Amino acid sequence: MATAFFFKAVAADGKIRTGSLTAETERLAASELRRQGLIPVEVSQQAPRKNVKINVPLLDAGRRRDVLFFTGEISTLLNSGVPVDRALLITSELSERASFRALVTDVLRILKSGKSLADSLAAHPTHFSELYINMVRAGEAAGSLALIFERLAAFETTRDDLRGYIVSSMIYPILLSCVGIASIIVLLEFVVPRFALIFSDPHIKIPTPTLLMMQASAIIQTWWLPGTITLLAVIIAFRMYIGTTAGRLWWDTFRLKVPLLGDALRKAETSRFARAMGTLVASSVPLVSALGIARGILNNQRMAGSLEAVATGVKRGEGISQPLQKTGAFPPLAGYLLNVGEETGHLDTMFYRMADIYENETRTAIRRFTALFEPLIILTMGIVIGSLILSLLLAITSINDVNL
Repeated sequence: MATAFFFKAVAADGKIRTGSLTAETERLAASELRRQGLIPVEVSQQAPRKNVKINVPLLDAGRRRDVLFFTGEISTLLNSGVPVDRALLITSELSERASFRALVTDVLRILKSGKSLADSLAAHPTHFSELYINMVRAGEAAGSLALIFERLAAFETTRDDLRGYIVSSMIYPILLSCVGIASIIVLLEFVVPRFALIFSDPHIKIPTPTLLMMQASAIIQTWWLPGTITLLAVIIAFRMYIGTTAGRLWWDTFRLKVPLLGDALRKAETSRFARAMGTLVASSVPLVSALGIARGILNNQRMAGSLEAVATGVKRGEGISQPLQKTGAFPPLAGYLLNVGEETGHLDTMFYRMADIYENETRTAIRRFTALFEPLIILTMGIVIGSLILSLLLAITSINDVNL
């Protein structure tokens, strides 16, 4: 059955064309556009959204979305035979965010001044990582930019999916903790003081649980401001400490030792490392250089630092699997997989395989962590809030117990 499809396409003069056409499927609609001499960029049953300008600071999430969009569009256009400069011009016109549109325009300006595409992207390090730039540089040297951007698009998409899964999995436990803590503070700060007025009479016997609750409430009422200031000072001092090299190394090492959470972090970093190495090795980046680039994208400095010893082993001719196993920073299976890759001569394939394995195991570890963490929070908050309510009930029932 014929359906109306909206489209964005690039004409022979490099300009964007939008409109609608009737076809049975999206594939047939795209084929019709190509028959008309247009390069399809977007074909869907819904009208494209109008550009919306939002004057807010550019967040990390926004940067990731922009880079993901840029990589996908450039990959599509280069694989369709569009020259690099025209691909950049089209991508800038398709960008919905004005700030990123200006960034792509600046990249195009630098490119036209005689710089390479990699050097043009390197002018914006907040958006394009060292891995990204080196991949593009390798693609320019090998004359395979279209393939490189296709691999980069797959890499960015997979990394963004995993990051999104981890963040979404942790939202509910964090929200649950905040609600529980807020409930306890409200009870101790506003509800308990009302009951404390009832027991101002010395003839009323105060139950021990109620007395403890009233004392806790009094401490919070008296010390909440100094306590808040002290807590903020501790948090600021801690963040300053982990901002140092030694502090960050200690913190990253400690996090890897936390039960369940440490296992999930280790597997997430391993998948990130394997995905980056697979992409770099498949693009003919030298192994030692690839290790240096991969080291820069790891969040955990304990695991990132271990790659220096791996690079040293590679320079000595020991391969990559044995030095990686000796560090003890990565899961044992990673070393065995890379050993097989070295023996079969398919190291890039084995890196991709390792990335898939540890991305799946990261999701499993996160599910295992949240499956234990959520009931633990509920149980803890239930015990604390239940104890407070029980103390209030004991206070109510003890009002009649007056020593005359």
